[in-house]
Amino acid sequence: MLRVLAVDDEEPALAELLFLLRADPRVRSAEGVLGAAEALRRLGPRGPDGAADVDAVFLDIRMAGLGGLDLARLLAGRAEPPRVVFVTAHAEHEEYALRAPGLRVVDWLLKPVRRERLAEAVRRLAADRAPHPGHPPGARSLADGVTVDGEGGARFLPVADITRAEAHGDHARLYTRQGSHLVRIPLSTLEECWRARGFVRIHRRHLVSLARIDTLRVDGGRLTVRIGASVLVVSRRCARELRDLLFGKATTDPPGNGR
Repeated sequence: MLRVLAVDDEEPALAELLFLLRADPRVRSAEGVLGAAEALRRLGPRGPDGAADVDAVFLDIRMAGLGGLDLARLLAGRAEPPRVVFVTAHAEHEEYALRAPGLRVVDWLLKPVRRERLAEAVRRLAADRAPHPGHPPGARSLADGVTVDGEGGARFLPVADITRAEAHGDHARLYTRQGSHLVRIPLSTLEECWRARGFVRIHRRHLVSLARIDTLRVDGGRLTVRIGASVLVVSRRCARELRDLLFGKATTDPPGNGR
């Protein structure tokens, strides 16, 4: 049963969201406040050691004054930060909202919010509270690897064996030299956990191990990487970071070599 706070600076939108939330049997309580400043007053001046009395916050991204992303960053500094579902009228906010670093973003909703889509967001919040199937209690850290299903049952797949990961909704497909495994872990979570292990986002759908990149190539104005038999296109927004990270490793071949 979830305790939810909804935040919007438009009263009609807030009232509609609260109506839908309170109709969901998985929501124990749903409060609403107008604007981020009111949300901070409601949540109280808790420091890093403060206890949480709200499980999740539904945040409008664009609000007058303090915006939803700003509020989410403030909440992320708490010992038990609430999980966040962003709500926006602008579809182009999707990727930025889900990739916001350091925030516990579980989902995002497009206005006007549909009952079925809200139910999916609540399902993800409820699932996020339970032990993760890819990281059961007592298992090694997600930073070290993932538990996957195989022919002989569940086994631990070390990060060192993973060459890349590809987003499939709220799942990710992990690739090794031997095959692939689908796990119920968002790519954004893997990116955050594996950044220190040499993984980098090259596209909204692709996370790759720098050590496993065989070829870096510019072809027809597009930057691509080859990992084994797979050739992946690097998005423009990720190209600069990738070049910076590979600067000490990648070499420039003479013209005509195609690299």
